[in-house]
Amino acid sequence: MSFDREVLAERAAAVERHLARVASRLPAEASEMHPMSDSTDAVVLHLWQATQIVIDLAVSACVRFGLGSPASYSEAFRRLARADVLDPDLADRLARAAGFRNLVAHAYESLDLARVHDAASRGPPDLRAFVRALARGAPPL
Repeated sequence: MSFDREVLAERAAAVERHLARVASRLPAEASEMHPMSDSTDAVVLHLWQATQIVIDLAVSACVRFGLGSPASYSEAFRRLARADVLDPDLADRLARAAGFRNLVAHAYESLDLARVHDAASRGPPDLRAFVRALARGAPPL
């Protein structure tokens, strides 16, 4: 079983659009990120949106691949790792990305901008790797 290729392609394109916006607005140094600035807001918003799309795909994949409905976003990635859809290390990093998503959604005003810069610098390859893993298909039964 696999994901509908058109849906996955559309979601992958959306992730890429958001990550391109992150890259275009991300300053070279974390110290250049300032609270309530347009560039920082753009980085946070677009990284959050790309991460949310990946989370939505992970939850859907769990259900579609017969892995059950995960109790949390991080559990979705862990289930996919146990089913050999994701590398366990990638799943752990994506589980942390789900935590970032929760911080943005629930505690935006108290974000550690150095951590945001790190996530925006190092996280996009993991989001892309997740989409590629889904494109490869379901785990063996």
